[in-house]
Amino acid sequence: MTDAATAQNPRDSEAIALRLLAWFDVHGRHDLPWQRERTPYTVWVSEVMLQQTQVAAVVPFYERFVARFPTVEALAAASLDDVLKLWSGLGYYARARNLWNAARVVVARHGGRVPEAFDELHALPGIGRSTAGAILAQACAARFAILDGNAKRVLARYHAVDGWPGERSVQEKLWTLAELHTPHERVADYTQAIMDLGATLCTRARPACTVCPLAETCAATRAGTQAKYPAPRPKRARARRSVIVLVVEDPDGCVLLARRPERGIWGGLYSFPELADGDTAAEWCARTLGANVAGERMLATIEHGFTHFDLDLEPRWLRLAAAPRVVQDRDDFLWHRPSAAPAVGMPAPVAALFGALAIGAHDERAAPNDRAVLSAKEL
Repeated sequence: MTDAATAQNPRDSEAIALRLLAWFDVHGRHDLPWQRERTPYTVWVSEVMLQQTQVAAVVPFYERFVARFPTVEALAAASLDDVLKLWSGLGYYARARNLWNAARVVVARHGGRVPEAFDELHALPGIGRSTAGAILAQACAARFAILDGNAKRVLARYHAVDGWPGERSVQEKLWTLAELHTPHERVADYTQAIMDLGATLCTRARPACTVCPLAETCAATRAGTQAKYPAPRPKRARARRSVIVLVVEDPDGCVLLARRPERGIWGGLYSFPELADGDTAAEWCARTLGANVAGERMLATIEHGFTHFDLDLEPRWLRLAAAPRVVQDRDDFLWHRPSAAPAVGMPAPVAALFGALAIGAHDERAAPNDRAVLSAKEL
């Protein structure tokens, strides 16, 4: 990108905003649930959910979430388990934990009113510069730029910005451009317009440049180099991990769930206990539950993809010979019958396996194809 691009004539910058807004008035998305009543709280919830997640996937989660937690006070008063349960299946669970923690900060320090000062908003857990800008622009009509993934792609192509946006120098260039193009009027619509353009026309693959309102002056379109921008993350070897999880069933048919640590994958959600390297299922049950194992069987491996690595969960079903004697003393363990809907949050692949247990997927009489339902991928 040349220095001239960052020093663009303000009139040109204004013209870009006007073209985007004119396109948005006709083709933009105007009926999203968080657009019906734009408050700092509803925009905040939607912006957090939309991080790394497409609109179509977010809508049903958003509607259930705000129905259960209509105000920041309601969210702050809820238990983390209640929040994670409603978030289950949406992924990237740190977002939910940060949202809940931030709601408690808002109630404790700001009297339950979401801050409308940028620095105070930005200081809340899980609210970065772009999210803070989006909240203030869309809910308060304040002139703040945004730079989500869609906006990055639009700006990188329009100005032919070289480099991966995750690099600090590239990100700084994109922020300069985002600030340059943000208009003083209709800021809320503009932020939605540039996100909509990136989501519907200026897509990662096969962008619809022939109907794009910015095509005439877009550097990448004019040069035919749309695929070059933005540059992808530098490739690195994708790791693969395997872990044995214990599907422990007591004589009454209840299955053991264990809360995961707050830090790490699926933090705070309930999953099946993991078996450490070098340990055996029988030793774990004797030591942890004070019970012997009457039956044991491996179930189908669950393949689950994360952003930077793949995880193979190898479930080992165990039936206890007698009721456990020790587990009642632990508040991070929970016995639950698979036929009943769980009252806690569980990762999608674990929930799929848990549900399969209700139809006897662990029964050794089941055919291999019947157990294939246990395989799951990240949403």
